[in-house]
Amino acid sequence: MKSAFDWNDLSFFLELSRQGRLAPVARRLQVDSATVSRRIAELERALECKLFERTADGFALSEAGLKLLRHAEAIEANVREIDETLSRPGKPALSGSVRLATMEGIASFYLSIKFATLRRQQPDLLVELVTSAQLLNLTKREADISLSFAKPQGARLAIEQIGTFQLRLYAGADYLKRRGAPPTIEALAQHEFVDYIDDLVAIEAVRWLGDVIRDPIVTFRSSSMIAQQNAAAAGLGLALLPSFSAADDARLTPVLLDSVSVTRNLWLAVHEDFRHIGRVRAVMEFVRETIGGDADYLNGRVRSTRAD
Repeated sequence: MKSAFDWNDLSFFLELSRQGRLAPVARRLQVDSATVSRRIAELERALECKLFERTADGFALSEAGLKLLRHAEAIEANVREIDETLSRPGKPALSGSVRLATMEGIASFYLSIKFATLRRQQPDLLVELVTSAQLLNLTKREADISLSFAKPQGARLAIEQIGTFQLRLYAGADYLKRRGAPPTIEALAQHEFVDYIDDLVAIEAVRWLGDVIRDPIVTFRSSSMIAQQNAAAAGLGLALLPSFSAADDARLTPVLLDSVSVTRNLWLAVHEDFRHIGRVRAVMEFVRETIGGDADYLNGRVRSTRAD
């Protein structure tokens, strides 16, 4: 007679299916690698099937593992919903954490300020804002939600475009004193620029300077948009920057305001298993409404402060 498996072993199975290696699973679950290996072996023994194939890169799901994954993810989502709706009586309905992954610039200059409003509305809801130079994998549960400049890819994701933002050229006072403002787009070929480090760009959508000028003279590069903005403010060169970061920066002056403009989309994504969980849905709705309400600001049609 087949023995019943330990429900707790499913958490080890889910993490290993997402991480693919023992060490990161052990760190995430705060155990050692031997414990992870043992719990997976016990689950395989109880289910009488092999859930993972050992590869040169770690662990890959077997055919049986792929079948179990769908059920385990559904159980995980249901457990989250039970915790949300039945625990902590007398407390606000929404509690727990929601992890939102996005880019450094929009996180630092825009979203981090806006989430103060959500905190006042839902004091027991914790937002974890994760920044990365590349898209985090929602399928592997590296985050619950993502807001990105490029359309995410992955299995069973609910994806929607919720807005756009505009980028314009900016320069610092020292640069304008030294070189003057370019009078035309054609004159940009003679000017200096701040840009990304080309071989470190993980998301093609941030190669936005290429929409304005081909083969620019670059005097400073950084993988950080914030560093680029500070460099431009210090006079190192012209920089193409989003309105949400540069419009309220008193150190910067717009250049060719009427003739240079670049637009990028904003994509909101969530794994299908989590989209109906209350706290995840609340954060998504807040982001959607906030970006929709600030459409004129994000697209450079009005200049306003980012504070509420």
